[in-house]
Amino acid sequence: MFTGKGGVGKTTCSAATALHHAASGPTLTISTDATPSLSHIFEVSHDRKAAGVLPYLDVSEIGEREIREMWDRKFGREVYEVFSAFVDIDYEDFVEFMTSVLPGLGEEFMVDYIRETSQKGLYENIVWDTAPLGQTLSLLETPALLGNHLRMAPRIYSQLKLGRRSREPVLDILKRWEELSAENMDFLRNVVNFTMVTIPEALAVEQLEGTFRELDKYGLSVGQLIINNVVKTEESEFLQLKARQQQAYLKHIYEKYSHLKISEIPMFPQEVKGLQKLREVVKILFQ
Repeated sequence: MFTGKGGVGKTTCSAATALHHAASGPTLTISTDATPSLSHIFEVSHDRKAAGVLPYLDVSEIGEREIREMWDRKFGREVYEVFSAFVDIDYEDFVEFMTSVLPGLGEEFMVDYIRETSQKGLYENIVWDTAPLGQTLSLLETPALLGNHLRMAPRIYSQLKLGRRSREPVLDILKRWEELSAENMDFLRNVVNFTMVTIPEALAVEQLEGTFRELDKYGLSVGQLIINNVVKTEESEFLQLKARQQQAYLKHIYEKYSHLKISEIPMFPQEVKGLQKLREVVKILFQ
């Protein structure tokens, strides 16, 4: 799982990592970005889902519509039973709200989707290009928090004991949702390898520390840190100035995160696009 602030090169690193692992076994790389660029980097058509790039490499870009359909099939109805006890809302409006308006819910569901996909055994490796997980991690705790609040408010709960349609106890529905969230959190803690991507600039380094704190709060550890767009040549006055500016941030990163595997990707003069350019990144990341 690749995480980091927007624009630091997560997708490029995800694509290169997937290309590397595809050499040894079936690999799937997934993007859940609202404006995905995996298909652009691999130079495959936007309308092809799970497109085969190489014999052992599939690329999938999952958008809002697909997430809504997955949500509906998996546990949308049960969660609706809980929330419709609080708010008078139609199911279609509820799904629209949960999957597009409420931040992070799509990513929360994607954790469950990727966990199930990994258990099917179709792929030896799954590479997920995603955004920082703070909102997702908080949402994984939602069912437990709701259950605790209901238990502490018996007068409210007495009016919400049964789901509107199923007539099943609301706390039973919440318990199943809570168990599912716990499974997904356990998957993140014990199965997923986290890679953080950053660039040697002030805002990126500052946000890096916040993301590490957020992951640490949930017991999730990062194994690798990739520093992208590092100036390796000083052929012009502009590049000389850029390199000098980067040195302080590079020093800070190496001192603060010395316990991690740290890799540097140089600033390329051309856009990283297509298998040939991606293989150059693979050589750097997997020397």
